[in-house]
Amino acid sequence: MMEQRQRVKGFSLLELMIVVAIVAILASVAYPSYQQHIVRNNRAAAQQYLLEVSSLQHQFILDTRTYATTLTALGTTPIARVSDHYTVTISAVDNSASPPTFTLQAAPKSGTPQADSDTLTVNHLGQKNASWYD
Repeated sequence: MMEQRQRVKGFSLLELMIVVAIVAILASVAYPSYQQHIVRNNRAAAQQYLLEVSSLQHQFILDTRTYATTLTALGTTPIARVSDHYTVTISAVDNSASPPTFTLQAAPKSGTPQADSDTLTVNHLGQKNASWYD
């Protein structure tokens, strides 16, 4: 009489190791792209906030005939997504110049994904530094 073998269902260790290797390769390719996406999104949020502060500065000068020297004077604070990754300041205000001038700055914080990014700046004329276009 022939003996019937019972078929075992499941994966062999070799098959499982191949799947793990494929997943590891895909993750190693996808993670750097994901990190770049996060950096770009954080930079876009900081750019948007700087433009918002610039608009507030223009409203402030219409009301007071001077530019504000702090964000608090403008009644604004950066959203968490910006403040977690950038230090936003009004870095240069010259109300004695004719016309008055200001420069806004968003400097990346160390220890964040933005650490290797450049500082973003925008001035009273709406001129932006080259980092805006990276």
